[in-house]
Amino acid sequence: MPYRDAIFVVTEERACPIYNVGEEFKVEKMGLSVPEAKPVCLMMVRELMQAVSERKSFERLTQHGVQRVKFECGGCTGLIRFEFKRDKGFATLQMKLLAAAEQRARMRHLDRFYDTLRGLDIFEPLDEDSLRDLTGQLQLKEYPANKIVLKKGDPGTHLHILLEGRVAVIGDEGQTLSEMGVGDIFGEMSLLSGEPVTTSIHSRERTRLAALSSKDFKHTLNKYPVLQVFFYRMLVERAQANTLRAGTISSGMTGRLADINAVELFQLINSSQKSGRVRLVFEDGKGEVAFNEGELVRADCGPLTGKEAFFAVLARGEGSFTYTSGLTAEELALPVIGGFMGLIMEGMRRLDEDQAGSG
Repeated sequence: MPYRDAIFVVTEERACPIYNVGEEFKVEKMGLSVPEAKPVCLMMVRELMQAVSERKSFERLTQHGVQRVKFECGGCTGLIRFEFKRDKGFATLQMKLLAAAEQRARMRHLDRFYDTLRGLDIFEPLDEDSLRDLTGQLQLKEYPANKIVLKKGDPGTHLHILLEGRVAVIGDEGQTLSEMGVGDIFGEMSLLSGEPVTTSIHSRERTRLAALSSKDFKHTLNKYPVLQVFFYRMLVERAQANTLRAGTISSGMTGRLADINAVELFQLINSSQKSGRVRLVFEDGKGEVAFNEGELVRADCGPLTGKEAFFAVLARGEGSFTYTSGLTAEELALPVIGGFMGLIMEGMRRLDEDQAGSG
């Protein structure tokens, strides 16, 4: 059966699990090309090939002028409508030059993405070809300072990767809960859970984001299982941070000081009257702090010990920690190192003085 060479474009979609509005399908020499980096839907292939096998015109004359014939694919959980764009064989030289220019612009666009994304931890496991395929699915978004990027309660539609600038996580009262910078990711929780956005995100300065749509995000996880491990770890870390902020801590709990700082962590241990130790790993060394029923009994940070080590740990803004419950008999016999709240206040005073001096 002869097939006609043609190009079709998606004009409408409702819950289609694969394709987006504006994506094109090309039929040429009995072969079908689907949008870049997208899987092939056999139901869509059937509808397209049936359309090009028929000899009737893809356009019809109506009282409103020439109208393109619309086709429909609704063989799965979603619905998609597409229409004839043009006969591939009738492309003019001008159209070909325009397509070539669009392709060159697209490649420059992808190259700008690629250099930045290559350095991010999430994409480190991907080889060059895989990362370039993934980059082709990303959209570039730009926001001026003090604009809403995500609004609490809205449906989650994209995974966002910060390429330039900073954004703030905003609480219900308008307060800033935290800030994120280049390389940070947000929006993935809504995509993974299917729940609405839980916090609002505002741009702090001019910001550029790489955005991956929800359906492309799901295809990406299926195509590159190694990324599933990254997002699983991210979910675990954030769940642990939320647990800590909720006021509970248990043996084996791990986290980052960027999510819950040392002051908050130690106050939680003190208020819970926990007995155990916190092991900390910094970029340039390690530390360990022990508590007996919430009171400080030992602290080590590099060459420092006692109070000075405790103050040094409080000043750290980056690093990871692990809490382990229980102390040795020797540690249980150690005397308390000062009053806990007094130590916290002294540590905060020193930190304020250091920041004022550096400013």
